[in-house]
Amino acid sequence: MPIVRIEHPVPSFEAWKQAFDRDPADRKGSGVRRYQILRPHDDSNYVMVDVEFDTLLEAEAFLHRMETLWAGPGRVAMSNPRARIVDRVEARELIPVIDSRVRP
Repeated sequence: MPIVRIEHPVPSFEAWKQAFDRDPADRKGSGVRRYQILRPHDDSNYVMVDVEFDTLLEAEAFLHRMETLWAGPGRVAMSNPRARIVDRVEARELIPVIDSRVRP
């Protein structure tokens, strides 16, 4: 499953998040399966976004769409974005999830 990993500083996380929520890249229409937003504990004005796709073609098209957006109106909400397409090699849950509905 290809993932577009995007990261960049933002002048204001709140302003960036409002722009992100307006979805100028049309995530659903671009084939995005899921995304997650991350921030470092020590820098609230830096964001990392992982955007997951079913196919490499969808990920490449989305990345191109983002690069176009960053060259235009996206410059207001961020600076020097970096992005690359990566593949998840392995992911494991190490702590079992306890179902709160089940009582011992």
